[in-house]
Amino acid sequence: MYQSEIKNLKGQFDQVIERLKENFVGIRVGRASTGLVENISVTYYGSTQPLKQMATLTTPDVAQIIIQPWDKNALGDIELAIRNSDLGLAPVNDGRLIRIVLPPMTEERREELIKNIGRKGEEARVALRSVRAETWEKIKRMEKDSKITEDDRYSAEKELNNLIEEYNQKIENAILEKEKEIRAI
Repeated sequence: MYQSEIKNLKGQFDQVIERLKENFVGIRVGRASTGLVENISVTYYGSTQPLKQMATLTTPDVAQIIIQPWDKNALGDIELAIRNSDLGLAPVNDGRLIRIVLPPMTEERREELIKNIGRKGEEARVALRSVRAETWEKIKRMEKDSKITEDDRYSAEKELNNLIEEYNQKIENAILEKEKEIRAI
């Protein structure tokens, strides 16, 4: 009975890991990538949507991103969204497109990015613990309602702890991989 709860939990844990990896794509590592800006939320005519749904994003060289909106009236909104993002980018609007020139990575900036990665990893761990706590409460309720035995509850607790350890290790591996990528360039 509790196995279905644990199965649902795995799906939610996988979503947390996927979100973490998507966040890591947005962290630049020394070369221009459209992944850095494509998910920035832009408010345009009262609705909010990701930048990739409003413009063509290209990287003509290793230090530059070009954003060409499909609607020229969106230039100001896109520029504002980029400036307000926590990426520290300085977009240049020439009236037709937006150009972002990425400065070379300094050692200080690398360390700042590594700290940011650590924060995002901790946020993912907190999300895992939150989801685990909800599932644990459901399992305890099942035991209270006599749907499962005390032995089942102990088995479920052991499975939950093993699962949380496994996914914490996945988070740690993702952090180390991204950190290695940042330090290598």
